[in-house]
Amino acid sequence: MQSTTLRICLWFDQQAEEAVRFYTSIFADSEIGEASYFGTEGYEHHGMPAGTVATIDFRLNHMHFTALNGGPIFTFNEAISIVVECDTQSEIDHYWQHLSVGGEPGPCGWLKDRFGVSWQINPHVLRDMLRTKDVAAKSRVEQKLYTMQKLEIAALKSAFDSEQ
Repeated sequence: MQSTTLRICLWFDQQAEEAVRFYTSIFADSEIGEASYFGTEGYEHHGMPAGTVATIDFRLNHMHFTALNGGPIFTFNEAISIVVECDTQSEIDHYWQHLSVGGEPGPCGWLKDRFGVSWQINPHVLRDMLRTKDVAAKSRVEQKLYTMQKLEIAALKSAFDSEQ
């Protein structure tokens, strides 16, 4: 039996190529794949000139995506976000700095990039902190988390470890 592949499709107005180049410039382990192009068929539906990129495949780390130039019908919102789990503060700083250019920071490690895609830039350790059975430690982490935009690992660890 053939294996099933999962791929996330991101619907852009007309910025698919620009977005793919932007994202692959930020993630060291990335790759731009093949593109498909609009022909003359279906113009009344998509409104894109023949030769315009229809879709372009790309990979960020081990996650596969397709970027689609679908027109202005649909836009991104926070109901879907891409989570980037980082080991170090320098990784968090890198992704936050680059993905937020032209976008807007949000609370608790969330940001919207310049295309409107929502990202969560989190340290790996946050997952364990929020799943701990130590209710007081979890509460301290949540209190600290809700005061931050870009997450700071040292501050979260300090909140988790403190004996207040």
